[in-house]
Amino acid sequence: MRSIAVSLPSPPPPCGNSWGPYPQCRAALPAPLRHGESGRSWRRWRSPGACRRPAAPHPVSPAHPSGSSMSGGGGGGSSAPGRFADYFVICGLDTETGLEPDELSGENFEQTPLRRTFKSKVLARYPENVEWNPFDQDAVGMLCMPKGLAFKTQADSREPQFHSFIITREDGSRTFGFSLTFFEEVTSKQICSAMQTLYHMHNAEYDIFHTPPTNDKDSCSSTGDCNGTSVSKLQRFNSYDISRDTLYVSKCICLIAPMSFMKACKKVLEQLHQAVTSPQPPPLPLESYIYNILYEVPLPPAGRSLKFSGVYGPIICQRPSTNELPLFDFPVKEVFELLGVENVVQLFTCALLEFQILLYSQHYQRLMTVAETITALMFPFQWQHVYVPILPASLLHFLDAPVPYLMGLHSNGLDDRSKLELPQEANLCFVDVDNHFIELPEDLPQFPNKLEFIQEISEILMAFGIPPEGNLHCSESASKMKSLRACDIVSDKRNGNIAGSPLNSYELLKENETIARLQALVKRTGVSLEKLEVREETSSKKDLKIQCDEEEFKIYQLNIQIREVFANRFTQMFADYEVFVIQPSQDKESWFTNREQMQNFDKASFLSDQPEPYLPFLSRFLETQMFASFIDNKIMCHDDDDKDPVLRVFDSRVDKIRLLNVRTPTLRTSMYQKCTTIDEAEKAIELRLAKIDHTAVHPHLLDMKIGQGKYELGFFPKLQSDVLSTGPASNKWTKRNAPAQWRRKDRQKQHTEHLRLDNDQREKYIQEARNLGSTIRQPKLSNLSPSVIAQTNCKFVEGLLKECRNKTKRMLVEKMGREAVELGHGEVNITGVEENTLIASLCDLLERIWSHGLQVKQGKSALWSHLLHYLENRQKKTTSGSFSSSGILLDSERRKSDASPAMSPLRISLIQDMRHIQNISEIKTDVGKARAWVRLSMEKKLLSRHLKQLLSDHELTKKLYKRYAFLRCDDEKEQFLYHLLSFNAVDYFCFTNVFTTVLIPYHILIVPSKKLGGSMFTANPWICISGELGETGVLQIPRNILEMTFECQNLGKLTTVQIGHDNSGLYAKWLVEYVMVRNEITGHTYKFPCGRWLGKGMDDGSLERILVGELLTSHTEVDERQCRTPPLQQSPSMIRRLVTISPNNKPKLNTGQIQEAIGEAVNGIVKHFHKPEKERGSLTLLLCGESGLVSALEQVFQHGFKSPRLFKNVFIWDFLEKAQTYYETLEQNEVVPEENWQTRARNFCRFMTAINNTPRNIGKDGKFQMLVCLGARDHLLHHWIALLADCPITAQMYEDIALFKDHTLVNSLIRVLQTLQEFNITLEASLVKGIDI
Repeated sequence: MRSIAVSLPSPPPPCGNSWGPYPQCRAALPAPLRHGESGRSWRRWRSPGACRRPAAPHPVSPAHPSGSSMSGGGGGGSSAPGRFADYFVICGLDTETGLEPDELSGENFEQTPLRRTFKSKVLARYPENVEWNPFDQDAVGMLCMPKGLAFKTQADSREPQFHSFIITREDGSRTFGFSLTFFEEVTSKQICSAMQTLYHMHNAEYDIFHTPPTNDKDSCSSTGDCNGTSVSKLQRFNSYDISRDTLYVSKCICLIAPMSFMKACKKVLEQLHQAVTSPQPPPLPLESYIYNILYEVPLPPAGRSLKFSGVYGPIICQRPSTNELPLFDFPVKEVFELLGVENVVQLFTCALLEFQILLYSQHYQRLMTVAETITALMFPFQWQHVYVPILPASLLHFLDAPVPYLMGLHSNGLDDRSKLELPQEANLCFVDVDNHFIELPEDLPQFPNKLEFIQEISEILMAFGIPPEGNLHCSESASKMKSLRACDIVSDKRNGNIAGSPLNSYELLKENETIARLQALVKRTGVSLEKLEVREETSSKKDLKIQCDEEEFKIYQLNIQIREVFANRFTQMFADYEVFVIQPSQDKESWFTNREQMQNFDKASFLSDQPEPYLPFLSRFLETQMFASFIDNKIMCHDDDDKDPVLRVFDSRVDKIRLLNVRTPTLRTSMYQKCTTIDEAEKAIELRLAKIDHTAVHPHLLDMKIGQGKYELGFFPKLQSDVLSTGPASNKWTKRNAPAQWRRKDRQKQHTEHLRLDNDQREKYIQEARNLGSTIRQPKLSNLSPSVIAQTNCKFVEGLLKECRNKTKRMLVEKMGREAVELGHGEVNITGVEENTLIASLCDLLERIWSHGLQVKQGKSALWSHLLHYLENRQKKTTSGSFSSSGILLDSERRKSDASPAMSPLRISLIQDMRHIQNISEIKTDVGKARAWVRLSMEKKLLSRHLKQLLSDHELTKKLYKRYAFLRCDDEKEQFLYHLLSFNAVDYFCFTNVFTTVLIPYHILIVPSKKLGGSMFTANPWICISGELGETGVLQIPRNILEMTFECQNLGKLTTVQIGHDNSGLYAKWLVEYVMVRNEITGHTYKFPCGRWLGKGMDDGSLERILVGELLTSHTEVDERQCRTPPLQQSPSMIRRLVTISPNNKPKLNTGQIQEAIGEAVNGIVKHFHKPEKERGSLTLLLCGESGLVSALEQVFQHGFKSPRLFKNVFIWDFLEKAQTYYETLEQNEVVPEENWQTRARNFCRFMTAINNTPRNIGKDGKFQMLVCLGARDHLLHHWIALLADCPITAQMYEDIALFKDHTLVNSLIRVLQTLQEFNITLEASLVKGIDI
């Protein structure tokens, strides 16, 4: 009993790969059904990996040189001789066993017997087995005829159908199958009468179940047209009558080959079928042709073409050389005609970002063509996950896999999309191939330069007469376009009938829908479309006589042109990727053991080099498995001999680009560079097709017994196995290849010695690297016994948990940076884009976990659907009165800091958070709501807690999920929640920063000083709150009300509060300790310390103050010191400095400490501007915060200030005003020193006057703060310091020890302040309100 792997992911690159977090799951998928155990055709599961030939490398012998196909689509096993095909297979109806219904293909019995599916068998295969590619009967049987046998009568159409398929073995290598299905008359009487019997039974059952009401029974049966039953009635007539109908059954002939020469294999099979159906018998017995293709036709060597003979004509195939794009033989044209350019690019983007992709079509070959095209266009990347372009009906449960997949599902053409029950759709890209329709996952980022890219592809398609919007729903303009072939225009141009201006072809394209839409878009982006050109066909047909027909050559040309354009996108995008690859410092072995912890690519630096519009796509792409594998490959194989061929081709292209544009790596532009390699690539193909390199031996008569080889018209005969079971004893081409192969082996051997690894070790590493969290890559074909499904799901659960662990770790490392630094990665900053990417991928993971093992799917988001059920349950309990407060955690466990006795803590409530999300009208879909809820919970540090609460409703979980679901595996679930708990270590603002336009309620609390009669305060206070995203405007506060809630658009992280009053009434003096503001949705609470008077004649006479805030962390109780994780700077402490210059109010700092404070403040600002724009914190904090620039300069001005007389405070502003008066009188007396000095003095006076004239009552310290901020903005601070140091007023007001009188210190201060000149400082509106300079 052997199991089978359906075509799954592409062959792994030969070097170390990691394949996602699903260890070894392939073994756990179902093994195929076979008839004959206990009457029912179920079969026991085999243990993982049992009964399968190990794919051990075979010793190379001259007779079997290893002709593995490096340049294209997988090799045929370890020591395949370079044969074109390994097996010829016939599948169909086994008359011995009779009709066996195929239960796996769905509910059969509703259907009339002719529409049901029956089991097909492999009837014969030649040869019996070949060692390098053991025959996999189950897989071949299932994929040759994925829907089993089909029966038809003479009334149905019986066109032969061709399709190809892939079988991926457990070691990742691939074999390709090509099958032609046709119909033959059923000659067996038993089968015909069995069919007749089935019809009698069906009709009898039908009559029982569908008896209409008695009153109109007769009328109904006579007309057969009664409402509701008409369709079924008709079905009943679509019956089979043994006396008058001829019964036909499907049969299939198939080639199994090591490489995907699809066109050649299709011709071989079509010609064989033609030989059987044409009235004239073929020149030779069929055995001769089949023997020829199995044993005498070699694989063409890389870079060569080959011609061999079919039954009726020559067949040509050609194989790219090792420095061209790998072999790909499916018509790209068909994909663009079926889907249109726009859809293809979207589907391509989904595949690159490893979404789940489901293709849906009635035609197996279409599924295969689309899947193979999309994966081929990814060059140099390779799809790393489940890959089943044709999903047999028996494997439908595999759609439940919580892993990325690319699968093809056969539709019967009757059901529409809505009937399709898919387990999960949150991250699904659904492609209805036949109907030109694609359903995309939400938040799909744009492929970089998408518009220009689509335009470039469109130009190529138009040159071949293919409308860019596809051919299915083309408009009239598209069909017009077709009739007017673009190449005719080109020839007209040569004959001078059309002017040479590019406009003409452009005018012609104007009618085309897609181009028109593009044009509108492109106009907005400022690119001119006038240059749109139809490529002239470069091939000079006159010189070269192409050996294949025109149409086929066109397909080759179009394929290579489109593939080159796609490949060029990646060579441009990753032109300098090598710079960012992190080579492991330790030896390979330890690198392997720690592979998962190791960063292999410096993502942050790479992204910081990219143009802004690329970031949403690139930041997600760098997180994919395919990118990680690509880079692992690069690390594994660093010298050329050892390189994976795909990597070698890609690297050589990247090198060429580097030579062409010697650009400075720091200046990445998003300039679109069109593909320049097309002509060269076309030339290579053309040369191979013009001069055929190899011609195979012609088919010849075999040594057959007399009477063999006869055949009956219309029936594919049973062939003579004795002549087909073994090939010729020796072959000239096998011998000829041997020496080269030996040479290659030697070279490899020397190379591995040089690496100090023997082959086994290397094999072991590569295998390990692949298995590192490798996904379930191949489902096995088999029945669905519960134990098996359980085993599969067990693996899935392990995989999901592992993925969760890796994701949380990665997010924390990125966020905290510290561990990453320890790993030697320098200072790690996480960019806003990257953080968004990681959170989006966490949301995807949660959706996959929540949709695993769902009983019934409701809505597109499994997580949101679960939350809604929970909400409903709670509401029922509330109404029935049994509601306990478990959903809401009250005071005892509050998490907000003890802000003040007055601010009541925010309740923690899962349901409240859901309601917040439901109230946001901008979020329309369930998937969007689930994501917003996850973001909000992360920002509140409640994700783990909320999910734990959600899952604590065991009744609900049982009702919604099957036993094997992840959410019902208790241990894994606990660990999973524990991993999520680790997010509480860092501050995320992933809700606030994303939902910038939503309305948010803010709660304000003003705490006046208890000591100094706050209750007597008579004036009318007001407040204005500013944040990174906006400000509230002035809010009037009712007198004596210190707490209020108001709603306004999201302000982002809060930065400042302006508070003041109108100075009315008898006692207009107010001492405010601090102000607190809380975001009622996210729970973030900010504290704005004040500690100063507001009132005329008090303190510095200010009626309004600007307070700078700090975010309180959830665990500060009374202790208000800095307790912050890295993302935020330190903020003012509770007792705001009383910046009066009095001898005893503040610890005196010495000049060293003052210099240090200035240095730190300026450094903070410099660092701020060196961060990417999206990650900069608040500049206001750096200017006006506790250790900001204003505070540091205050210290400078206070140092050595002469103590004033008792009871009178002198402020810095008083000194500055005296200096201003001094300069103004100088100006009037026209005592003019040098001009430079004069400009500085004028500037200084202008700013002083403007600030003094402001209508705002901001007091003397407020004015000083404003002056410093404006001076920093206009880069004047250092000039003013120089000016004031020389001013005679300074001599009067400062003692000799003052910093201002020490020239060296003043000069160093000026130098430090000069560093701010290179930055463009933008001040928050609240800091400069009322000033117009």
